[in-house]
Amino acid sequence: MPNGKPITAVIVGAGHRSLLYGSYALRHPDQFKIVGVVDPDPIRRNEACKMFSIPQENVFASIDELLERPIIADAAINGTMDSLHVPLTIPLLKKGYNVLLEKPIGISKEEVLSLWRTAQETGKLVMICHVLRYAPFYVEIKKVVAAGKIGKVVHIETAENVSYHHMATAFIRGKWNSKARCGSSILMAKCCHDLDIISWLKSGVAPTSVTSFGHLTQFKKENAPEGAGTRCLTDCKIEDRCPYSAKRLYIDKGLWSFYAWESIEHLGGSKAPKEVKIESLKTNNPYGRCVWHCDNDVVDHQSVIVQFEDGCIAVHNLIGATARPCRTIHIVGTQGEIEGVMEDGQFVIRYPSLEVGEEYVEEVVKVDVRNEMHGGGDLRLVEDFVRRLGGEAPSISSTGLEDSIYGHLIGFAADQSMVEKRSIEVKIQ
Repeated sequence: MPNGKPITAVIVGAGHRSLLYGSYALRHPDQFKIVGVVDPDPIRRNEACKMFSIPQENVFASIDELLERPIIADAAINGTMDSLHVPLTIPLLKKGYNVLLEKPIGISKEEVLSLWRTAQETGKLVMICHVLRYAPFYVEIKKVVAAGKIGKVVHIETAENVSYHHMATAFIRGKWNSKARCGSSILMAKCCHDLDIISWLKSGVAPTSVTSFGHLTQFKKENAPEGAGTRCLTDCKIEDRCPYSAKRLYIDKGLWSFYAWESIEHLGGSKAPKEVKIESLKTNNPYGRCVWHCDNDVVDHQSVIVQFEDGCIAVHNLIGATARPCRTIHIVGTQGEIEGVMEDGQFVIRYPSLEVGEEYVEEVVKVDVRNEMHGGGDLRLVEDFVRRLGGEAPSISSTGLEDSIYGHLIGFAADQSMVEKRSIEVKIQ
């Protein structure tokens, strides 16, 4: 670190993701230190203060309060909701902060390009939280492709299978269930990771056009099973045998606590007594609603087809409400192919065989998946951000803003294509 001192950062939006990124400071206090927090919620401000021992003079209820002060840190971690990413990051850059920005970068092509121009003007580092680039699974695949081991890449197929409980929580009952409210489509909120991986693997080859199809097929009131009510614990006759039961998911299984109990944070949140949680699910907790009777309007499955300028075609499938959550990839090159499932902790490289009686040969590459979200990429991203600010060269995974734009342009074009039912040209201008 410069002068032997840790890189300092202020958290802007003390939600789950920001606190997770900030936790790198707890593991490596000699490298990274959280020195401030901005959040309108006093409970979250206090939680961050306790977690990182933040002095009260560096605790702010609004971004304006922070910006009125002389700069207090080397960087800011912007983990706010999607529609606030660009409006808050631009003034942070102009003030002099480098920024680690949660994905998606912004909610429109115009926003993303505006931020890009501001970053160029200020000379500040903006890195995007495309954490999958740092997952060992994708890092090793990138190395194989970059080394030319499978020749020129001519076709890429990826899929994200979003589990039934994640789909129900985030995209039916939760904050990302409507683009009008959160600012992002489900494709951009969930799969900008995957679209970024595709662009990263193409490394400098521009996408030229995108076509996409998607539908809200399952989770609407006309598909509600007989006996379903409006709330799991009030008027539902099938709650005890429904996989989407709020009680089963959030109390019995303890899933997604940082979302499910947000409305009762003042009562202890995930540490609140069971009876308090049940009462909240019965009354005003949005996560207690029936998945077929919510106000969701985002699609529950979508396919994206991308044409690149070198003739390569990539296909990404977003599939909601699967039994198993997993990401898959299949890359075909002129000399071989790569195929794997991230959660399996390995992928296979295959080559045509020259031997009689043998169709192909294959090499299995095992990787460290870890028991972490995003294949172990979360804190590796923060480590790279800290190193970049310390003067080190970008890693193979670097998510600098200038290297992260194409995946977003693909996503915006895909959503436009889906709505307008036509192919959309991709232009970075």
